[in-house]
Amino acid sequence: MHTTRTRRLQARYLIGLMLLAVNLRAAITCVGPVLEPLRSSYHLSSAATSVLTALPIVCLGVFAAVAPPLGARLGSEKTITAALLLVFLGVLVRSVAAPAALFAGTILTGAGIATGNVLVPAVIKQRFPGRIGSLTGLVMMLMAVSGAVAAASALPLDHAGGLGAVLAVWAVPAALATAVWGSLAHTNTRRPLPSPAAAVRPAQEARLSRSPLAWAVAAFLGIVSLLFYTLTAWLPEIMQGQGFSATESGTMLSVLLTLGIPFGLAVPTTAARRSDQRVLVAAVVGAKVAGLAGIFLIPEAGWLWMVILGFATGSAFPLAMTLISLRTPDPATAARLSGMAQTCGYLLAATGPLGVGLLHTLTGGWNIPLLLLLLLVVPETAAGLAAARPGFVVSRGKVSDAPVREPA
Repeated sequence: MHTTRTRRLQARYLIGLMLLAVNLRAAITCVGPVLEPLRSSYHLSSAATSVLTALPIVCLGVFAAVAPPLGARLGSEKTITAALLLVFLGVLVRSVAAPAALFAGTILTGAGIATGNVLVPAVIKQRFPGRIGSLTGLVMMLMAVSGAVAAASALPLDHAGGLGAVLAVWAVPAALATAVWGSLAHTNTRRPLPSPAAAVRPAQEARLSRSPLAWAVAAFLGIVSLLFYTLTAWLPEIMQGQGFSATESGTMLSVLLTLGIPFGLAVPTTAARRSDQRVLVAAVVGAKVAGLAGIFLIPEAGWLWMVILGFATGSAFPLAMTLISLRTPDPATAARLSGMAQTCGYLLAATGPLGVGLLHTLTGGWNIPLLLLLLLVVPETAAGLAAARPGFVVSRGKVSDAPVREPA
């Protein structure tokens, strides 16, 4: 009987993780394809449009810092329920036809997504310690699927029901996920993650922030996210600047996101079975260089570069998220490293959409912004190779020489 209850509870957590994943990207990726209609309908300036593209990522960084203490105090189930409720409310507020509502709803949505993002590695490590790679891969795959669907459906929804439909439709999966996690919060009988504020946690957390490995993980996640969200926000307009139509450019973004789906599943599973993930980092950054350089040098072969960038971006973010779990020995440390990495990483990432948008406005073209994105692959490579070497980030601020490997 106990085994049956345990299996049922595990199944509910698995369903909850899947629904959570669906809500961690779609509300952001649906905006890129309709930036021009949004700008026209809301009479946004170029600067305001750039701020709108950067705002979700700023929220991901700012609110990521509060997720670990909230998860420790309230339990991960209650915290995730509250996060999903924020996503639900934010999506509805954002769909109101007013600029103030657009920005306010974006902040609420970003706050909820940030909190859910941070707690995913900790929940997987706590509830499914033997399936880190496969379940991280499943979460990443579902994020990619929902992101691709959101991007692909944005223009058709705009044509059929207007911008309100584009922005409001994602309230449905948010409501469903909120109900499931609310049920888990109500019935959960296990203790929440140990509090980072308890006992000697403040000193331990301070030492964690002095770990070179922890900072390498944060930097890798940050630059990966910067490039991903910059491309998500501006790729349709970049490709229009290279001579492709608005419809074809939007489809290119959808294809890029769709191609990331199988890699989002495969890369974490592969990474968890290895003690050293540097080969994976090298493959990802090599593809990213090829794709970005291709758009700059041979733009007419745009579809080829979408395929290559689909592999690169579809693999890079799942790999960075997997490293958070693989570099930590327990759920509490995973939550702290996740909060640290995502706070620093997303604040860095927020400079991408804003900076690229402003740089485009200043230069009147996309060549200089593309060169900047290409140059950023250099620090991404350095941080990724450092983060992918075997070992743990531990609360003492040291790196264990005991690698993490998942059974094949």
